[in-house]
This record gives sequence, C-alpha cells and structure tokens, in this order.
Amino acid sequence: MKRRGLSLILAGCLATPVATAETLDQRAGPALDIPVMQEQAALAGIDHRYGGPWEHFVGGGVAAFDCNGDRMPDLAVAGGSNAAKVYINRSRAGGDLKFEHKPDALSEGVSRRTTGFYPIDIDNDGIKDLVVLRVGANALLKGGPDCTFTRSNRRFSYDGGRNWTTAFAATFEAGQVFPTLAFGNYVDRAAPGSPWGTCHDNLLHRPDGNSETPDYANSQRLTPGYCALSMLFTDWNRSGEPALRITNDRQYYRGGQEQLWHLEPGRPGRPYRAADGWKSIKIWGMGIAEADLNADGFPEYALTSMGDTKLQTLDAESEEDRPTYRDIAFERGATAHRPYVGEDLKPSTGWHADFSDFNNDGRLDLFVAKGNVEQMPDFAAYDPDNLLLGQHDGSFYEAGADAGIALDRRGRGAAVADFNADGLLDLAVVNREEPLSLFRNRGARTGFGTRPMGNWLQIELQQEDANRDAVGASVTIKSGNDTRIRKVQVGGGHGSGKLGFLHVGLGTAERAEIRIKWPDGSWSAPYRVFANNFVVIRRGDETARYWYPPE
Repeated sequence: MKRRGLSLILAGCLATPVATAETLDQRAGPALDIPVMQEQAALAGIDHRYGGPWEHFVGGGVAAFDCNGDRMPDLAVAGGSNAAKVYINRSRAGGDLKFEHKPDALSEGVSRRTTGFYPIDIDNDGIKDLVVLRVGANALLKGGPDCTFTRSNRRFSYDGGRNWTTAFAATFEAGQVFPTLAFGNYVDRAAPGSPWGTCHDNLLHRPDGNSETPDYANSQRLTPGYCALSMLFTDWNRSGEPALRITNDRQYYRGGQEQLWHLEPGRPGRPYRAADGWKSIKIWGMGIAEADLNADGFPEYALTSMGDTKLQTLDAESEEDRPTYRDIAFERGATAHRPYVGEDLKPSTGWHADFSDFNNDGRLDLFVAKGNVEQMPDFAAYDPDNLLLGQHDGSFYEAGADAGIALDRRGRGAAVADFNADGLLDLAVVNREEPLSLFRNRGARTGFGTRPMGNWLQIELQQEDANRDAVGASVTIKSGNDTRIRKVQVGGGHGSGKLGFLHVGLGTAERAEIRIKWPDGSWSAPYRVFANNFVVIRRGDETARYWYPPE
C-alpha cells in the first residue's frame, strides 16, 4: 500500500518552485503576523552562561518544566564547566518575565560538567524528576515538591557511567510501569587517536518489570554509535511501537550515518538498514525536532546541521512500512543554510530545533538555535537564530530579524514555553560563553507597537498510576475545517527537554474539539472547549477542566 505524502496533498499550493532567497522574501504575505520577541533575561533575574573547554563546544541545554506544582514552567540550565542553575518562575499572567535563582536546588557533585537537562516523572509520584547529561557520570535526580533535586542513581540502580553524554530520550514501552531511557554518547576521550573515529556506543536502559521502584541495572549497548547529539522516540509508521531516531555528528565518526532503531517490547533494539528502506544520510547532525505538519499521522523531522537544515517527510513512493524519507527543506524554504542578516555569508551552524506556533495562526513555525562551534573559520561567525514562520502554502518565511532574536551570540540548546501564561510562546536560548537569552513574546508587530495575535489552547494531560504525564500520547485538535496534532515527548532538541502544557494556535477559531490517543492506543471521547484557555484533561473524566493562572 502506498502512502499519499505531504507533497501530493499540498501539490496545488506548491506548484510554484522556490529557487532563491529573493523569491522566498517575496512570498511573505501581508497577513503574516510577526511576533515581537523582547529580550528580558536581565530584567527577569537570569544571569547564566554555558562555557568550558572543548568538551563543552557541544551541549548547553535547558529544561522547561513545573517543579513546584504551580503549572508555571521553571528552568534548569546546564553550565558546562560553570555551575548548572535552577530558576523558579515568578512571572505573573501577562506580565514581564520574572525568575528566582534557587542555589540549593541541585545535589552536590552534579552541577558541574553538565551538558543537558530533561524532565520526566521517573518514579510516578506526580513530581517531575531531572535527567542530567554530563561529561562524566550522568545523574537521575529525584524531584521534591519545593524544586529540590536529590541524586538517585543508587535508588534507581542506574550506573551513570563515565562517558561524554550529549543526547537523551525517554518513553514508556507497552506493559512497563517505568520509562525506558536512552542516552546518546559522543567522543571517547580516552581512546587512542581520539577524537577521530572514536564514537562511544549509545545506551538503552529498560526498567526491570518486576520492581516496585525503577531499576535500571541492565542496559543494552546500541552498537555502533556515531557520536550522537540528539535523539527522539518516534512512532514514525503509526505502529504504536516507538522507534529511536538518532542524529549524529559526522565530524568524528568513520563510516557512520543517521540512525533509526527498531524497538520491540522485550527484544533487543536493532538498527534499520538499507534492506529495510533506510537511506544513508551523513550530516553534522546536532538537533532533531518532530511535527506532523499536515496532520496525516506521519511525522516530519527537522534535522539541524552545519551548512543546512534537513526537513524530512516519508517518501510518497515508498511502502508504508519502510522508513524511506526525502528532504523537502529546499522547496519549503527551510534550509537555513546561511545567516539571513549581516555581511557574513559563510555556512551556518544549526543546533536546537523546535516546532511551535509563535504567532497563533494555526501553522507550525520552526525555531533553530545557531552558533559557530568555537572559531571555525569556514563557518559564519555572526550566525543569528532562525524563526521560520509557517505560511498558508506550507512554506516557511524567515522572521528572525523582524522578531528581534537576531543577536550576535552562539546559541546551543533552547526551550519554547509560555513563561507568563498569556497564551503566547516565549523563548529561552542557552548561549556558549554569552548570557542566556530570554525573549518575551509581546504579540504581533504593528506600525504603532503590538497587538494580540490569533486564538490558542494549552492542554495538560494526566493519568493515574504509571506514566502520569501521558508521555507518548497524541492529541488531535479540530477547529472548523482544520486539524492539528501535538505529541507528548521527552527528547529531541539539543540537550534540552520540556514537559508541561501542549500549546496549539487556533487562528480565528473560538472553539475546538480535542481527542486524545493515550499511550496505550485507546482513544478518549471528544472534549469540546473554548479558545484562549488552559485545559486540563484527566484520563477517564467526561469533561475537561480549565486552569486559571495567577494574576
């Protein structure tokens, strides 16, 4: 059976080819709302830099999650050789961004040499825990209700190892009470000839199914490893079984490529190969993001790299069960291959990727954090982050300069979240050897200031007992003739994870219908809700609840 791909569904819209940067500029319609992103890090009380020697040229992640039960997203920020920090969100609804540093939040011995943070409720107690990626022993931190985190490697029978870890993803496999954890490792610094051709294997930790508490004593080596910089569990073929997608840095591997691992419950993972339909692709893979751009159930993937960004969709000519992808970044204007402002026209260096709707028009946008690795002369020194706004024809329009995010900093990880609960997505970007950037979304730009943009919803899912945050769930939102899909995922980006409300822009729609495909594959009844609300859906409840943020 053949799959009708994204290109066929939108064929009428894409009849005009995209050939040059000039033609892309001409495609920006007057109805496109460009958000004003105001930098407020200093005003908000955040003073943080990610730095250190060559082990910290990569990494630099940030986690956005609620660590104290008030539903406002807090931050845990990697520091490299500097200390990692936790910032508590003190913002009021619709106001300026405010954060408070909590100096005693992290356990001794884990705040240095950090590369990334990912939030997840490991032990199902309803409180978010933290996975800490490090140059050295990784850590599983058990969260407390007051945003304190205790190192719990021994409690969870987890050996943090001594590797240089730069990627992470988690999911709940069928029949498991606790999450499966995947760690992506980079160069083996101790190997002869390092760093060339000395990539560590990655590790898959499946929990002991007979334990009352998480037990990660056993692990599988995902061999070969090709210097992973981002990974994501994904149901690429709608089978209900997550596969593990890994993007790898060709700078150091030999004979490597991008990877997709097939995972069956109770059986060792195995990589998809050419015989399975997997096409070899070799890039400086740094970040990955997933989105179902046309709501057909088959996700697309943004892969950041040096010199271009890939945007992959399942090939319309391939069999449904074969992971054969083609790149549509060029035809969609999403290559982001060089700086869009300034005189430096050398190739760009992309890191974190995130699909989100910054202007609430109902179309997903693509944010990419950019920045030279260090002082690589063949790549752009001034390389501002991208804000590629989705357009009605499926293409993207670069709005980074107009939005105000084109700073002269070297971006790494990032978090997109509504930090002040006003329905507009804000942005935190970790920068190498420069201050963290924190942008408040002020609304659409006008000739006289700003104005409100489209309508929106934010959706929180809850389950009892295991997997309380419904990781792996898929949410379908219908408004009028439009259908949008969001997923609850832990992983992707670049050293950066988030967990909390799912945001969806609705454009002019004032109502929507929500249906949830829960992680076990069962569907909810429809929930009918009004726009511009925070919606909390507990599995089994007949109606959704509204949450009202502090004013």
